[in-house]
Amino acid sequence: MRRIALAAAVACSLAVTTLAVPAAAAEQTGKVVSSAPLPAGLWLPGTGKAYRLTYTTTGPTGAALSSGAMFVPEGSPPPGGWPVVSWTHGTVGLGDSCAPSTAGRSQRDITYLTTWMSKGYAVVSTDYVGLGTPGGHPYLDGRTAAYSAADMVRAARSVDGSLAAKWVVIGQSQGGHAALFTAKIAPGYAPDLDFRGAVATGPPSNLEGVVSLAGPYIPQLPLADLTAYTSYILAGLKAAKPTFDVDRYLTPVGKQIVADAGELCYADMVKRTEGVGIGQLLDRSLFDAAFFDRLRDVIEVPVSGYAKPFYIAQGVNDTTVPIPLTLKLVADLSFRGQPLTFKAYPGADHSGTMAASLPDTTAFVAKLFAGNAR
Repeated sequence: MRRIALAAAVACSLAVTTLAVPAAAAEQTGKVVSSAPLPAGLWLPGTGKAYRLTYTTTGPTGAALSSGAMFVPEGSPPPGGWPVVSWTHGTVGLGDSCAPSTAGRSQRDITYLTTWMSKGYAVVSTDYVGLGTPGGHPYLDGRTAAYSAADMVRAARSVDGSLAAKWVVIGQSQGGHAALFTAKIAPGYAPDLDFRGAVATGPPSNLEGVVSLAGPYIPQLPLADLTAYTSYILAGLKAAKPTFDVDRYLTPVGKQIVADAGELCYADMVKRTEGVGIGQLLDRSLFDAAFFDRLRDVIEVPVSGYAKPFYIAQGVNDTTVPIPLTLKLVADLSFRGQPLTFKAYPGADHSGTMAASLPDTTAFVAKLFAGNAR
């Protein structure tokens, strides 16, 4: 019966996804709790002013805090203010020390964001709930990340009046997942802002079905990052669903590794899981309706209800987010007539998709900002 229930749940994943929007969000969130100049060593090239903020937002169980950084371009803003790119970053880890506003960014991300700033956009970048703020980080909790991305724009505009109300969200990998949720949620969650659309590169999707197939029977595979990512997903589920007993699915080794996942940044987590297979984490199969329902509620990408245009870029050679998962997402979105632009980039791997797609995505965003869309 449990297998039948799970099969029914998987079948229902093709149904319309409804995401509740917290009431009176504009009055309750995006309030700055603290603000300080960002150290110059963490600035993007071309920055005129930069700040680190802590602000109110919505977490998995209610009110929460997030932090982030904002970068205002050099020079004078255009009439109406700098249009805003809300950047949602990829996987850096789950511990407080991993937060980009204090730990810094990879050269890949610096180069990418500098390109956007050079186009005349202010860049604001949430760390997400639980990265540098109290509580665990609910990794791949799409709604919470979307709230953080929208509230980061609100908070940044209250600190610097040169930022316009019009904005887009752009994200890579974990941040691409967040960008898709933001595209769905932003018009209803932040009606006080002028949301124009989204860009998602390498966004993970359909993971709820894949992860739920895991169990102690999975052999060890020569992919250390696969175990690291799985550990992050399980730790993120614990943070997103604190009343759900994730530990009952784990071996003693699994419990320790998932606990470590809540503290370690990505490179250290990959080292921590070297020689440890996913099967060694699990005491029982995740092919379980209770597990699937909760994981799906946290990470399943919405396939309908998008009011603004969005762009998905996928590397054909991406082994972190394999293209078949994205093609299924694109098919589900297209079937429902969503305002999607999709392009696959031959030869591009997971990271390479960011640079490969830039000529297309910068043109896409320029069109979003053209004219008065409100």
